[in-house]
Amino acid sequence: MLGIMGGVPKQVDKGLRHAAVVALGELGRSHDYRDRADAGHGLAGFADMSEAFGLLLELVLDPRDTFVTRRTTQALLRRKDRIGLTIVASALAVANPNHSDWIHTAVVDVLSIFSADRDDAMRLCEEMSQGADDRVARGARQLLELLAEIDPVLRPA
Repeated sequence: MLGIMGGVPKQVDKGLRHAAVVALGELGRSHDYRDRADAGHGLAGFADMSEAFGLLLELVLDPRDTFVTRRTTQALLRRKDRIGLTIVASALAVANPNHSDWIHTAVVDVLSIFSADRDDAMRLCEEMSQGADDRVARGARQLLELLAEIDPVLRPA
């Protein structure tokens, strides 16, 4: 994987990325909800790493504070990709009503501004709802229902 640093291509250090996920995972186990929320926000950037999936799922379903749920979900949705939506769908499929409400709030926060963002998320959720993973498919169907209720503020001219 190549990255650009100062205009010069640089090999991305997988060891450093792994270390970052481990460190954020530790932060995600903090007793302080703000630390856990920060961990979820930071880990969302590493959602493409298999080590981050379970940690992010736990933070979306944080049993102690739904602020962690909202902040982590927002960060995952702001990725605007299948990985972020997969984690959110997987969590939504097993979420209790309180967590479901805060996931819904995060969906509205992130996907109610631009119609293109909402429409892209709907397309991905439609694809995911047909997938082999029953939990993700079930959550994707729930996400589709939430997204269909949103009337975005900005639409193409």
